[in-house]
Amino acid sequence: MDLLFLLAFVAAIAAQWRKAQEHRQRVHFLAGYLRSYQIEKLMETLSTGYLRALGEKDPERAQSVWNTLAFSEGQLDEQFKRFANELNGADEVSSRVSRLAMDLPFVRQWFPSTTFDLRRLMRIHAQGISSTLGNARQLSQRDRAYQLCAEMFLMQHSCHWFCNARMVASARLLARHQTRYDQVLAGVGEGTRAAYTALVAGWTPTQG
Repeated sequence: MDLLFLLAFVAAIAAQWRKAQEHRQRVHFLAGYLRSYQIEKLMETLSTGYLRALGEKDPERAQSVWNTLAFSEGQLDEQFKRFANELNGADEVSSRVSRLAMDLPFVRQWFPSTTFDLRRLMRIHAQGISSTLGNARQLSQRDRAYQLCAEMFLMQHSCHWFCNARMVASARLLARHQTRYDQVLAGVGEGTRAAYTALVAGWTPTQG
């Protein structure tokens, strides 16, 4: 009994060590692609700027805020497209995201059918951000701002999901933005939601 307990203890320690090692590798992998860009800073500028514009009671002052945000919107669109294109050159194994709610070691290497491709996911986010900013649906400034925030927050959730696990990503989303995962998913554009859901769930629209 003591031997079994010892073996179980050693196995648990080894699994925890491997889990931490894989986590560091994924963080280093993603940071290596993001460090050339100011995506997080631009997201912060836009989310706080939108709140300021929407809270401004003077229409002229509100419009002035909207106008100042246009440059940051363009920068976010351009930089995220470049990031997604650069990430597309990464190897497939390093880009796997586990569909499991919890982070378990060796899953990405031994059970690839339980994973999806981060490279494809970031292309979906790039298209969603660009589509929202293009505003083909002619949304109001308020609705466009809310949709872009949802697109940005879902993308951020995806990055945390890749580095950690879905449960951790959802907890961070709620703590940082006081918004649940399902609320963010409901707030993105229809194209983003359909493509995103198909990818992370492991089916394609043609499969129903």
